[in-house]
Amino acid sequence: MNRDTVSIPTVRPSSDAGHPLTRAATPADAEGIVRMRSEHVLSTPLSEEWIRQCTDELAPRLIESGDARAFVIDSPDGALAACALGLIHPVLPAPAYPRGLAARVHVVATRPDVRRRGYARAVVSALLDHLSRDEQVTLFELHSSVEAAPLYRELGFAGSPALMRMTRLNEPAAASTSEGASAWMPPELYAATVPKTTAFACMYFTDEDDRPIQLHSVYSPAHPWQLVGGTMDLGERPWETAVRECREETGLTPPGPPRLLATVFGLPGAEWPHSTIGCVFDGGRLTAEQIRAIALNPREHDEVRVLPLGEWEALMPPRDFARLSAVESARRTGEAAYVGTWDWGTA
Repeated sequence: MNRDTVSIPTVRPSSDAGHPLTRAATPADAEGIVRMRSEHVLSTPLSEEWIRQCTDELAPRLIESGDARAFVIDSPDGALAACALGLIHPVLPAPAYPRGLAARVHVVATRPDVRRRGYARAVVSALLDHLSRDEQVTLFELHSSVEAAPLYRELGFAGSPALMRMTRLNEPAAASTSEGASAWMPPELYAATVPKTTAFACMYFTDEDDRPIQLHSVYSPAHPWQLVGGTMDLGERPWETAVRECREETGLTPPGPPRLLATVFGLPGAEWPHSTIGCVFDGGRLTAEQIRAIALNPREHDEVRVLPLGEWEALMPPRDFARLSAVESARRTGEAAYVGTWDWGTA
């Protein structure tokens, strides 16, 4: 790719006071970046053969004349703690991108044991700064998880229509396949053909008078009032997610055991390119003292409110209120609910 003369920054860690050290990646980091993508980004980890192939592909692209740029944070054990990989590609020029260059943020990954320390923000910021300042890229693209979307919005990214994808492999057909039978595919390739789903888990709390408790979002005007909960981390089970999110968002730790109130499913739409499926668990009744003791995370919520069920309807989109009503009915009747139309892009 011809981009005139561009200098890739040398591998000098940089850090402001209190911020993690970041450095530009070199071809020697290719395997580490590939393994981070395999373990912490892809829904199905790569085989060792695919890791080798991807490493061989990425390493030469990380040199000065290549089209890949990455920034990483090193871990004391010698592995990578976090990475952000961008791929530069040509587009037709326009006033907003006169050089005809765009960059796709292809991989952003942080090891689970060092998350919520600002590592993702540090490596993504370093990557974007380098691409815009040193390579004069002005058009940036990425696909975000629901959990990461607030960070990317803070960095300047805006929403876009839902992603549409397909995989077409020009491979010879099997010599003999019975009609109606499906040819075998490697797991990595088959995984790319099936729908992707984002999973979440929530806790449903009421006060001692069975009035629903919800939190007011500071980042989602489309869903202003929310149950306590969030997106699952890699390797978590739904109850573990609900307990972790509850602790992070309120300071409370539900004792359990898990009692499922509802399963919620939504088809993708303009707001989010994947289906979502979630579990809502019974968090029980909170005393007035427990409600007063809730410690909100100001980056996510700014108010706790307790209202009778009927008074929530005027404050929420119809689909959110329908979900809340189904959850409350499940708590009251003891019969778990199925909410199958909590689709993205529907009011």
